[in-house]
Amino acid sequence: MRIALLEDDPVQAASVSGTLTAAGHHCHHFEIGAALIHALRRETFDVLILDWQIPDMTGREVLNWVKQNVASRVPVIFLTSYGRETDITAILNEGADDYLVKPISPPLLLARITALLRRMYAIDPLATKEVFDDVEFDMAAQRVFRNREEVKLTQREFALALLLFQNLGRPLARAHIAERVWRQPPDVLSRTMDTHISGVRQKLALRPESGYRLTPVYGFGYRLERLAEMNPTP
Repeated sequence: MRIALLEDDPVQAASVSGTLTAAGHHCHHFEIGAALIHALRRETFDVLILDWQIPDMTGREVLNWVKQNVASRVPVIFLTSYGRETDITAILNEGADDYLVKPISPPLLLARITALLRRMYAIDPLATKEVFDDVEFDMAAQRVFRNREEVKLTQREFALALLLFQNLGRPLARAHIAERVWRQPPDVLSRTMDTHISGVRQKLALRPESGYRLTPVYGFGYRLERLAEMNPTP
């Protein structure tokens, strides 16, 4: 997953980033709240991990900004040394999804992140199949089926289609897609991403008449939406 870490302590940041990277996640470290907010205006993340006390603003202020300005739901974990019950309940009541007190062991941190991702995105990292209405992904064989008929996708197209379906209705930044599918920055890809998007749209028939809409979000990225039935029964 693509994770943003807000932490001004370089030792703590290196420890958390190392734990997340070793587990296969993409961790982006920010030392001040303004830098994270700037990134959130043009990028998407699967999880935000916030410290409470940082130089320019509090993690609480960042949380409130996220709730007011980020259109798509993004889970937030507080990782801080503030361990009073009043602090924990206050942040959870304001919209944080989890609260962890430093120091925390790497296995516990990863377990809490995995549990949160499972709740938020209904993603089971151990699952062999993922089904989205009439579209089914066979994770082990990297095969995809639409209405029980196999659709031939390349390995890259499979990864791209799966990412889009796992984030139905959520706009994904180009940087997010590039990192998750190609593991490269978006400026390296040139028009490769657009070509793959077009291929996935065509092969999986992701068009309004087929119940889906895969569209660019100007200056940002792409969004896949599941549309209402064409002729709903009254």
